[in-house]
Amino acid sequence: MKIAILSRNPSLYSTARLKEEAAGAGHEVEVIDYLKCYMNIATQSPSIYLGERELNDVDAVIPRIGASKTFFGTAVVRQFEMMGKYTINGSDAISRSRDKLRSLQLLSRKNIGLPVTTFAHDTKATGSLIRLCGGAPVVIKLLEGTQGVGVVLAESQKVAESIIEAFRGLDAHILVQSFVKEANGADIRCLVVGNKVVAAMKRQGEEGEFRSNLHRGGMAELVKISPAERSTALMATKVMGLSVAGVDLLRSHAGPVVMEVNSSPGLEGIEAATGMNVAGKIIQWVEANAHHGAKPTRGKSY
Repeated sequence: MKIAILSRNPSLYSTARLKEEAAGAGHEVEVIDYLKCYMNIATQSPSIYLGERELNDVDAVIPRIGASKTFFGTAVVRQFEMMGKYTINGSDAISRSRDKLRSLQLLSRKNIGLPVTTFAHDTKATGSLIRLCGGAPVVIKLLEGTQGVGVVLAESQKVAESIIEAFRGLDAHILVQSFVKEANGADIRCLVVGNKVVAAMKRQGEEGEFRSNLHRGGMAELVKISPAERSTALMATKVMGLSVAGVDLLRSHAGPVVMEVNSSPGLEGIEAATGMNVAGKIIQWVEANAHHGAKPTRGKSY
């Protein structure tokens, strides 16, 4: 089987591990910089090119699309789908998971645990947003933020109002969420492949830091998840229409709540913390579900 990994940097840990596992399983594998691809959007024979070479011999695609390149990256994935190629995560599912507001709305519709989340355009509604979250402290998030950037904890209503006013003054879209104090600056990352949570780690933020992202100095360790946490992670992945996802949960008094569903989860932290061969599990899923001439992945949302 020929597997294409869509990634801008072949030396990134996740990309390199996926390539290593695919090659080790006997597959032909190529890392393709999707920003260097161009497409022929034809009615009868859609095609995609890298330089002068047509990429028509690919059997399966593993997208590793950067958040800032979602628009073009998903267009490339969609083109492969139009050509009848198997994609482990479909273009619609990737776009759905990258839209924080839409993803929360979809999760809410399926009664999946979430922190109380409010959203408005009018800055005059600021007081109402904070009140609906149960009052300060609240967490304010930029919809376009990633890896903890654009996430602010407002300890008081006045601070929250000032932050919201500043963000809206920049015409930025924000969410306001209730602060889950009992999480103590920790979250759970569940790595889902297909219908299984193949690995889970607890990420703990530095002292005084409520964000647990490893990119911000957080520490990670193996964790045993509860049946409720496992069920929540699997259902959240299914709602997004993904086959591979990193689901971030907080442990609240009301049970697990979903913070985010990531369609291109990093593998370095979770493989190091758990000792699990997550990249190998992903390649096994591709082997079990991809075949030449497979129908395009639709990325259905449930």
